[in-house]
Amino acid sequence: MKKFGYTVPTNTPFDEAVSAVERSTAAKGFRVLHVHDVAATLAEKGFKHEPLKIIEICNAKYAHEALQKDIATVLMLPCPIAVYRIGGETCISTMLPTVISDLFPGIGVESIAAQVEKAVVSIVDESAK
Repeated sequence: MKKFGYTVPTNTPFDEAVSAVERSTAAKGFRVLHVHDVAATLAEKGFKHEPLKIIEICNAKYAHEALQKDIATVLMLPCPIAVYRIGGETCISTMLPTVISDLFPGIGVESIAAQVEKAVVSIVDESAK
């Protein structure tokens, strides 16, 4: 099975890593749609968890192109980037958009997915520095 995720550990403190993802997202022509504070949501229900946020990002041009190929690609939008702490270490992680090509074979999203993946991996890498 093809690798579906990309994770980079970082020495950057958690909140700074979240901010770095938000800055890098804008610099790459994407937009932060929403930030989910998963740890806070779990805490509201009585479950303790190390810091974990999911940052939903999107580039309208790429999203439009994918949706024109097949509306079902909406199930893979927007692109999530997770920042979390595990075992005392901060990590930045994302799903690799080229997985969309595997899940929706024959619809012609390979080029779009590859372009988005290049940008998203770059966002993760830059944010981890």
